[in-house]
Parts: sequence; C-alpha cells; structure tokens
Amino acid sequence: MPADAAGPGSGGRDHRPSDRGLSAVVRYTEYGIPHIVAKDYADLGFGTGWAQAADQVCTLADGFVTVAGERSRHFGPDAAPDGSLSSATTNLSSDLYFRGVRDAGTVERLLRTPAPAGPSRDVRELMRGWAAGYNAWLRKNRITDPACARAGWVRPVTALDVARRGFAVSVLGGQGRAVDGITAARPPAASSPVGGSSPGAPDPGRTAEAARKLFDASDAAMGSNAVAFSGAVTADGRGLLLGNPHYPWQGGRRFWQSQQTIPGELNVSGASLLGTTVVNIGFNDKVAWSHTVATGVPLNLNQLALVPGDPTSYLVDGRPERMTPRTVTVEVGGGAPVTRTQWWTRYGPVVDRLGAQLPLPWTAAAAYALNDPNAANLRASDTALGFGKARSTRDVADVLRRTQGLPWVNTVAADSGGRSFFAQAQLLPRITDELAQRCSTPLGRAVYPASGVAVLDGSRSDCALGSDPDAVQPGVFGPARMPVLRDAPYAENSNDSAWLTNADRPLTGYERIFGTVATQRSLRTRGGIEDVAAMAERGRLTVSDLQRQQFANRVPAGDLAAADVAGACPAALPDDPEACRVLAAWDRTVDTGSRGALLFDRFWRKFTGTVPAAQQWLVPFSAADPVRTPRAVNTAAPGFAKALADAVAELRAARIPLDAPLGAHQFAVRNGQRIPLSGGTESLGVWNKIEPVWNAAGGGYTEVAHGTSHVQAVGWDGSRCPVARTLLSYSQSSNPASPHHADQTRLYAGERWVTSRFCEKDILRSPALRVVVVRD
Repeated sequence: MPADAAGPGSGGRDHRPSDRGLSAVVRYTEYGIPHIVAKDYADLGFGTGWAQAADQVCTLADGFVTVAGERSRHFGPDAAPDGSLSSATTNLSSDLYFRGVRDAGTVERLLRTPAPAGPSRDVRELMRGWAAGYNAWLRKNRITDPACARAGWVRPVTALDVARRGFAVSVLGGQGRAVDGITAARPPAASSPVGGSSPGAPDPGRTAEAARKLFDASDAAMGSNAVAFSGAVTADGRGLLLGNPHYPWQGGRRFWQSQQTIPGELNVSGASLLGTTVVNIGFNDKVAWSHTVATGVPLNLNQLALVPGDPTSYLVDGRPERMTPRTVTVEVGGGAPVTRTQWWTRYGPVVDRLGAQLPLPWTAAAAYALNDPNAANLRASDTALGFGKARSTRDVADVLRRTQGLPWVNTVAADSGGRSFFAQAQLLPRITDELAQRCSTPLGRAVYPASGVAVLDGSRSDCALGSDPDAVQPGVFGPARMPVLRDAPYAENSNDSAWLTNADRPLTGYERIFGTVATQRSLRTRGGIEDVAAMAERGRLTVSDLQRQQFANRVPAGDLAAADVAGACPAALPDDPEACRVLAAWDRTVDTGSRGALLFDRFWRKFTGTVPAAQQWLVPFSAADPVRTPRAVNTAAPGFAKALADAVAELRAARIPLDAPLGAHQFAVRNGQRIPLSGGTESLGVWNKIEPVWNAAGGGYTEVAHGTSHVQAVGWDGSRCPVARTLLSYSQSSNPASPHHADQTRLYAGERWVTSRFCEKDILRSPALRVVVVRD
C-alpha cells in the first residue's frame, strides 16, 4: 500500500464508512514515529487512536475524565487538574463546567450542525474511528505506565467523548479561560454575607491592567515561533518553513508525531495535540505550516443592567429577560454529590471573574456575561485536514476561508512553489473599533484599549455584534477583515501582533481586538526579526540554515544589556569581583556549556520582575525603530544593584558556582538520569525557548514546564519527498517504561534532528521498521 500516493483531493474515490471492522497498518520508524496507512477516514482514525493510546494512554484517559466531568469522583474535588483543557483551579470547578456542557448537549448540537458551520463527515468518521482504535488498544493491551496501571478511571470512550475533547481545546481562550468564574458566579443575595453588602463595581484602571496582563500572549504558557521564507531568498527558489511551537512538556497539551495516509486522498506528516484525530502542525510533499498563539482576544463581555430587586433578570431595550439557570450535579468520591447553579443569558454565561486577578463582581445593579464564539466552533479539525491536503499556500488561504476553525492561533506557511504566507485567521467576536467606541461601558472604555477585551452595554440591542457576509457563523469577523501577508521574503511571528510579521512590510488596518499596531515588541519578537531578516538578507537559504537558527541560542537580552551590566557591576558589587568577571566573560548564549548564562538569567528575571518597565531602559521604545528599541539598560535604576546582588546570593546559597556551565543546572530528568538542556526563558528573548522550574535545592532548573516542543524545518528539492527535519523535545511517550520516553529528549539536548521518512522508499529503508496491522 504506497504511502506517497496522495493527491490533493479524493480523485473521484468515495471514502464512505463501511460496515466491516475497522483496521489500519501502522509502520513504526526511528524514535517510535508511526506511519498510519488506511483505506478511509474511519480506518485512519482507528489507527491513530490505537497508536496514540499505545504512547499516551494515561494522559489521554485523564483528559477523558476531565471532559466527562468526573475528576472529583476519581481524584477528589479540591485537587487541581493539569490545566491542559481549561483554566479551572480545582477538580470541582472543572467538573461543574464540563458536566454542564454535557447536560446542555452543547457538543451534540455542534455535531448535528451541517458543514461548513459544523464538522464535515470526514472529521466525524475520524472521530468515530479514533474512539474505536483507542478502545481496541485498551482491550488488547496491558497498561504498563504507573500513572494509570490498574486505575478504574481508564475506560472506553465514544466519538462524542473525542468531540468533547475537541470542544474543550476550541474554547480554551474563552469559556475555558473563565471556568472558575462561570461555576462560582452567584446572585448577590447568595454571595453576600448576612448583614453585609454586595461587592462594588470593578475599578476601571486596575481591571484594565489586569486584563492587559491576562491577555498578553508573549507571556503565555503556550507561545511559539514560526517563520516562512519565500523563494526569493532561498537557494533553489522554493519555500522554507521553521516551526517552533512552545507548549507544555507534561499533560494533555503535548504534541504527538505521526504520518497519516489514505492513498490517493491524504498524505501528511507532523504533530497532533493529544486526543485530536488530525495532524495540527505539519507538512506534505508541497506545503508546510505551523501555528503561533495569536494576540486576538477570542471573547468579549457584556455588562448587564439588572432588573431592580431581581438580580437574575436583566434589561434589553428596557424589557426584562430572565437568565436561564443550569443546575449541575457532580459526584464526589467519598462524599455527597455537589449541586450548583450556573446562570446563562442571551450572550453566554454569567461570570464573576476572568482569572484570579480580574474580578467581575455580580452586584444588585450589574453582572457580566461572557460571549465566546468558539463555543459554536467544532471546525478546527476540518481546517487541519484541509491543510494536510493543500498543494500551495493559496490552498492554505482557501482552507482558512472555507472552514474558519482556528480559535486562538496564527498560521505561517510555505510551499514548494516558493510562496510564503501569514494569516491571523482566528475566530474572533466581531468587535470593531467603532462598535467598541459606541457601545463600551465606562469599564470597557478603559479595558478595551489596554487589552482588546471589549465590555459592551448588554442593555442595548443596537450593540449586537452583527455579521460579516463571508463569516461562517454570525457574530464573528469574516476572513476579509483578518491580517494577512503573502509572499514576503520572510513572514515571522513570535506571539506579538501581526504588525511586524515582516519589518519592511508592516501590517496595519485591523481592529484592536486582533492586537496592537506600533507598540513595543517582546525581546523574543525583536530577536527573531533580527535573526530572520539577516538570514533573508544573506539569501540562498536551505533547511540547514533553519536548523542552525533553532539552536543558535543567542540571548537578545544579553546582546542589549550584558555589556552595560558588566560595566556597572564593580560599582554595584564592589566587594565581589568574581561576579563581575563572570558577567564580562559570558558569551551571551544559552548553550549547555555557556558560563555566566545562569547568573545573567537569574539577575535578568529579578531586574525585569521588580523594576518598572518604564525605568528599565535609557532609550525608550520608538515605533519608527521598533526592532532596536528600547535599548541601553538603565543601570542607575532603583533595584538594579539589588537584583544583581540577589542573583549572586541566590546561586551561592544553592552552592552553584557563578561560572557553572548552564547545562549542569538546567536539565530534564528521565528515569533518574539528568539530561542537560540548552535554551532560555521568555524574559531573555531566546528563540529556543524553555521555561524550566527553578529549584535551587534540586540543583537549579530541574524540569521544563513548557517551551520548545515539536520543531520542524521543512523545504523541498524538486522530488516527491519533502526535505524535512523534526524534533519532539519531550519524546513520543509519557510512559517511563517506553523506549520512546526520552530518546528524542536526548536528541534535543544534543541539538540533533530526526530526518523525516515521508516517502514510501524511505519508510521501507528504516533500520527500525516495525509493521503492525491493527484491527477492531
């Protein structure tokens, strides 16, 4: 069965599901990467579900407990979930939300919605097959991962469970961000103490700053870099793509690698978020794409004017409307069931907070309802499936236009014809700047400019969101309104807004909800633009250049500040010449052998965390010079000397030499062995970003929370086989008994790559080839 026979469409073939048992051929090559070949979409889903279960059964099972609303039953109500499927801070909060989704039949309605507003038949078949494959693996295999071996909460699943997991991912930036606020919201009579008063209205200034921080994509746990180069700057006139998503290293938001093939229909390789049925980030023989977390705000708030004396009714154009109560009951292991009521409006659920730092109190006069258009979006898998079939970046753009399924990411793509592409094609509420100006409440007039979060007057029907003619669902922006950059020499994004996707061709004219224009960029964005612009200027680029960029490990903060810090060090630390010598000698990289990198990193975290941003630099930001400003670190700033002294004291207290090589104190532990890691943190601006956990008693930075995950460097050479190098930094399996628990982590630590086996001839030549026929 040839694995390289896929074309752009079905070629006239009918991929209807059959009544026979499902099956697929799974061919494993080096590092446990499966190449799944099937006759139709149900069979492809079957092979994918089987292979994902083999590597990640415990993580997958834990996620299915989450979307079933059963965490409190199995793990206790007060423990915290891993955060991969919502922002809930306790299992009880998570269960109340997801049980409410189940009780309301939300996902069932979305599955019944005809395409294009709902998922296609092909995607529904993938979900059906995935569930059957997962269940078949459970029936036929013994679980060896100690995380869930013999656990009662590992159970068979249905296609509906798979769809519910997809729904959870879709609403991560909206309802998923507000789970605690949805499940805890109470009318003021229920939440006020006896003899007390209702909480007051939120302060506009403090709320605006809290919203700005909450929706700052550059500081998010999920970030990413991606760059596409056009043929104008490559060695052979074909495109190039480097994708470097920064995602969690543990839990249910990990990536998993595979190749999916239906001969004549689909042939795509790349990475899938666990529990999804498609390749989310990947490449085929003509196109490669990656995603970065975008700055668009996928929600808005509506401030409700409540009926006097009735806090569960609100006014619209002077007429009262009653909120709809949703009473939800959650089973609790070892205790009585817990019943709570959630309150829903025409706009969505009432919330009393967005995160712990952004309270939205429900008072006798006002409440806040959250609108999340992605709660009506189960189309992300159709978008990914369309990318897998694309033959050019024009096809990628067409898929985005047709499916409109991406909730919170940008898309960066390149093709073998030499085209580059960027689009911030998110599904966002249709908040125009004109609407925000006309309909914002006093709170919204402060919050929207600062954060992009609109707070609209919910008492006026003329403040409804309206529709764009090219939008697939009401109340969202159509594709024509979204920032797009085509065929630039480079198109790069590192989680800032679309403005400087290419510094020579800035994107403007989009609404504030998409992001800012002419504002300060993060150090990672600035460093990334410097790097890729220099690469484009140099020209004649190849995949090898992409590989070098990934592990250059240059520290933009060091290039901007290290010389000034070292120069000011003797005055700041007059009795510590060793620290000053170490800082002066540092090579300004975060390679494992870099000496002084750890000291500068710990200082820089303290300096930027305690000194106000306006006092950190002598040369302020200028929109006329956005890549080179701000600059010249302010060594006279109050707090500079203390940050330096505290960093030195911290390392000495931990008995870490000031000039210790970084890899001795930045590492992952796999099966009791330390694996030294290069890379650096968000505050340093490093492309190869990792965010490890600081534990001085454990030796320094001990485990990576999130950062570089599935990396792909892709080009073409005129043959049918793409030139692709990949890396999955944390490896395929979370099971410590698996041979693929740490193999790619060691590759990542050694800055080595996997040569992708995409074509049939390359798969069959693999010295590790293992063929498994899986059947229901």
